[in-house]
Amino acid sequence: MQIRDLPYADPGVPDVRSGTRFLLWLGRNQLGGQVKALLWGLLLQLGIAGLPLGVGVAVQAVVDRDGGRLALAAGLLVGCGLAIAVGDTMLHRVAVTNWITAAARVQQLLSRKTAELGSVLTRRVAAGEVVSVSTGDVEKIGWFVEALSRFAAAALSLLIVCVALVVYQPALGIVVAIGVPVLALAVLPLLPRATRRADVQREKAGKATELASDTVAGLRVLRGIGGEELFLGRYRAASQEVRKAAVHSARMWALIAAIQVLLPGVLLIVVVAYGARLALDGRITVGELVTVYGAVALTHHPMRNFEEIAMAFSFSRPSAKRAARVLALTRTTTTTDAVGEEREATGDLYDPLTGLVAPAGRFTAVVCGDPDVAGRLADRLGGHPTEPAEGHTSVLLGGVPLDELPLAAARTAVLVQDKDPVLLSGTLRELLDVPSSGAVRAEDALAAAQCGDVLDALAQASVDTDGDPMRTRITERGRSLSGGQRQRLALARSLVTDPEVLVLDEPTSAVDSHTESRVADGIARLREGGTTVVLASSPLLLDRADRVVLVHDGQAVAVGTHRELLAKEPRYRAVVTRETDEELAAAGSRLHGIDTDELEALEGETA
Repeated sequence: MQIRDLPYADPGVPDVRSGTRFLLWLGRNQLGGQVKALLWGLLLQLGIAGLPLGVGVAVQAVVDRDGGRLALAAGLLVGCGLAIAVGDTMLHRVAVTNWITAAARVQQLLSRKTAELGSVLTRRVAAGEVVSVSTGDVEKIGWFVEALSRFAAAALSLLIVCVALVVYQPALGIVVAIGVPVLALAVLPLLPRATRRADVQREKAGKATELASDTVAGLRVLRGIGGEELFLGRYRAASQEVRKAAVHSARMWALIAAIQVLLPGVLLIVVVAYGARLALDGRITVGELVTVYGAVALTHHPMRNFEEIAMAFSFSRPSAKRAARVLALTRTTTTTDAVGEEREATGDLYDPLTGLVAPAGRFTAVVCGDPDVAGRLADRLGGHPTEPAEGHTSVLLGGVPLDELPLAAARTAVLVQDKDPVLLSGTLRELLDVPSSGAVRAEDALAAAQCGDVLDALAQASVDTDGDPMRTRITERGRSLSGGQRQRLALARSLVTDPEVLVLDEPTSAVDSHTESRVADGIARLREGGTTVVLASSPLLLDRADRVVLVHDGQAVAVGTHRELLAKEPRYRAVVTRETDEELAAAGSRLHGIDTDELEALEGETA
């Protein structure tokens, strides 16, 4: 896989049973790149290891006054130099490719999971953690995948050097062959403690990122209530904890690095002392002593990869664990039915958990006293159970469970617009260029959503588009527009898609009553014949619905028109008209005058 081939056509199905298994899965999926990096790394390391041999041969040739061997040594050094140049260049190229492609694979997996879960993702995982995983954690994971092949090349080259030295000069080679494994394994007892400290650091850094993300997201509200300094103080405290944890972790890694420098120095002293005695005794030549000395001196180069792989694993394992936790989330709690792809989902929308029924082709309004309950209900209607307590119930569309449909089919059938829709940057035409049935024109959707003033504002803001609002760029998240303008543009985008079932959560909460009335008329007109569910408590919207359902304590308890429920259902009236408890109690006493048959009829509709 090359960088130019990104993105992956299919990033695969990850092994998310643990962080370590996820890292191994990534490594297996980049086996070709790992093998290339291993081979180029071997060329580099063996080129470095060959330098002492060339120098030793040259020194001995000078001592023996042998011109032929001196020329051979020169050729060997030139060959080693070329091997180092080519190996280092290509290793860097392949290793960086492995890093980027591994990071890209993880980002694609996260993007796919985000698209699969939608707004439910931030209900199950903190938004700050998602940001942390998709940025810093992805880099750490890519680092480990990239370092793995270089470590393998370094370990293999050390093994080759030890064997070669034993063959070349057994007396000194055996000393080196015993000393190098000791050097490599000396830091192992320190790694668990270093790993734990790295885990603590990453955990605190993740929490600080979550706090920063949540603070930025609510900055406008914080400023409004004077809580900005309070939350900034909390972030300062969290950042100081991260700093202390980083210093604590760095001390351990500094100790490991010191050992990696100290022990090779000790081995070098031993080799020089023992080799000098052997040379004085005439058991080895000066050239052989220089060769062994140079080989030992250069072991620090491959040994650095042992320290790096330990650090990479220690930092990437918690990152991989967090990524695996996000990737392990599923959009439903049930098992996909193999025949789901052959089913056609059309008809009434029914939620077994609440008893809510939205008849096909009708405009149904749902009233919930709690906005959070309404948000969770909207997610459920889109096929996303959000709480473990919801069990294994799935919303049914025409009798077919939504979670037994392929994701694309479920999204085509039911579209949910939450109460805080996001506008991506781009032109208005690009904003409305979404997958759709083609039955609703962008102009009609904009008119139904009462976006006339938005079009005028965009036309006036246009500098190089000849006053064409459709070509005017909208800033990221629509920050240049008011809340009501953003809300209506998002509504227009939802209307353009023309899904079989459209679920809108408080689509007019940020507009004035006059505009809200016209938007309600526009939705009813444009969605005529389609199934529309609006979660709202505005009388202007409720009065235009074909039927209204009151959800109380998680259950659909009353069904009727807006005017019928106002007259007969105190709980409904309390939510819609904001009645006080005293007013509700007084109204409840009048409920006894309602005919029993009428109550049974309403309850029958609810069932």
